[in-house]
Parts: sequence; structure tokens; C-alpha cells
Amino acid sequence: MSTHQAVHVQSAGDALKLADVETTSPPRDHVRIAVSACGICGTDRAFVSGSFPGMSWPLTPGHEIAGAIAELGAGVDNYAVGDRVAVGWFGGHCNKCVPCRKGDFIHCQNGQVPSWHYPGGYAESVTVPANALARIPDELSLAEAAPMGCAGVTTYHAIRETRAVPGDRVAVLGIGGLGHLGVQFARAMGFETIAIARGADKADDARALGAHHYIDSTAGDVSEALQRLGGASVVLGTAGNAKAMADTVGGLLPRGELVTVGVTTEPLPISPMQLITPGLSVTGHASGTARDIEETMKFAVQSGVRARIEERPLAQAAEAYAAMDQGRARYRMVLTV
Repeated sequence: MSTHQAVHVQSAGDALKLADVETTSPPRDHVRIAVSACGICGTDRAFVSGSFPGMSWPLTPGHEIAGAIAELGAGVDNYAVGDRVAVGWFGGHCNKCVPCRKGDFIHCQNGQVPSWHYPGGYAESVTVPANALARIPDELSLAEAAPMGCAGVTTYHAIRETRAVPGDRVAVLGIGGLGHLGVQFARAMGFETIAIARGADKADDARALGAHHYIDSTAGDVSEALQRLGGASVVLGTAGNAKAMADTVGGLLPRGELVTVGVTTEPLPISPMQLITPGLSVTGHASGTARDIEETMKFAVQSGVRARIEERPLAQAAEAYAAMDQGRARYRMVLTV
């Protein structure tokens, strides 16, 4: 019997600790990945705190996984041992439910998320459904690829699914783990890019990431500031703050879109009156499929977009998680194996 190291959280809110775990062969239609890198996402807080239904313990967090296939399960004939692959929030679909039969895999009724439905990527080894795999381009390192499985695809795919066309103004609310990629993608996709964040000290960083304009949300009315710039076709809300998202709505152009990707359980304080006359829409956007992740990485290679990462070894998972949890991680912490 062989073993590998994985981070365990024994029960909701407990500490992250390394444990030795039995390494088993993958079942049918699954592969085992030798993990090289795993990003630490803000949503990992919800897993560690036990906020999702039907969780099992001990829990291994991590849904921004990159590595090489170490072992193939029966029936997997489209991958080979050694292939470099990523797995993000989208951790597999059933191919049987009505959404899957419509090709809407991201809304699979039996969809799986690493760390929620099976052990995640804060580990030396992880076993995943083969239909969750995204091939990593040669031009990306495994540490660069890891955050593309959630932060990258969430922002890139959210923007490209809007009605905005190159030359339109797209605003990104928040320039943290998701938003710093959103700003880069919006600029690379040809939009006049506006970054919105708290404090004047983030302006230089926002412009270095590609923003044409910066709005300090603490310095005045955000909607008025957006309208002074001509109004936005899209606001991508990456900050997990409902009031901050709602404060941008008055800055949207007619038929504008607020796309929410920053996770919060707070209600959005928006009235129907604000939406009806200008014909605005507010939508939620959930990550992207394995193919969407591949397309995100391809565009990142083509355009030069990269996550700003700070690498830490797996043995320092607790410290790296704490840095994210306490807001000390500037952009993306990535555990490396």
C-alpha cells in the first residue's frame, strides 16, 4: 500500500493539518493526478467552515488543481499518463440529467466540485472524473495554470458571455484574486477597462494590470464616477460585497449588465425601479466547464494574461490559507508540491 500527503480539516472550522492518506487506483472513467500546484480560493473558506450542504469529514480543500496524470482508470482512452491537466471548480458532470442532455454541463444536477464531492487539491495526489480535465498549454507553468481553473475561467468566461463588444466600457469591481484577472482579461479583450476598489493606494496596481481608469469607491459615489466616464456596458462584480455591487448599478448604460461572481449571502439592495427604466439585468455567473478552462488558458497564452501568484509548499498550507483568509494575500496563493 502506498500513501500520499494531503491536508485534512477534521471538522468544520478546525485547523488545516497534513495527514498521510492511502493512495488508491482510480475507478472507471476517472484519473489520478500527481498534483504540482493548487490555488487557494476565497471560496475555500466556505468549505473549511462547513457551509455547504452534504459535506463529509475529514475534508481536503482545493479546487484550483494542476498536475500530471499519474494513473488512468478503465474506460479513459483520450488521455495518457504524463498529460498535464487542470481541474477547477467544475469537477465533473453526470451526462445523464436534463441539463447535461442539453449540453449545459455547468448546471449538471449531479455536478461535482473538488473538496465538496471528493477530496480536493491541497494534496500530493487527487482522483477526479476524466470529464473534469482541462489540458494545460505548454506555455503555462503548472503554478500559472492552477488559478485558471477557477479565478481565471470565472472572470474570462463571465465577460465573454455578456453582450459587450470591443470598445465598450467594462468595469471590474474588486481587484483581488478574481478581479486582478478580470481587469487583465477585459483589457486584453478590447474593452475600455475600469477598475473599482477601495482606497487610492490601489490605483497604480490597477493601471499596471491594464485598467484605463480607476475609481476609488471610498472617495464618492461610484455610479456617478462611472457615468462621468460615459457609463459602463458591464460591471463584473468580483468583490464579495452586496452593497458594493449595488452601488455600481446607477453607473450602467441602458441595457447594461451587472454580472455577479463574488460570493456573498447578503441580499443585493437593488430596487426594481433601478432596473426597469434603463432595462438593466443582474445575473449570476458560475465558473465554467473543463472546455471553458482550456479556452481561458489558451487566451491567457495568446494575450499574456497571468495570475499574480505567491507560491508556498504544501507543508505551509495552513499559513498560506491564513494569509488568504485574513486578507494578507495580495492576489493568489498557490500551494506547490
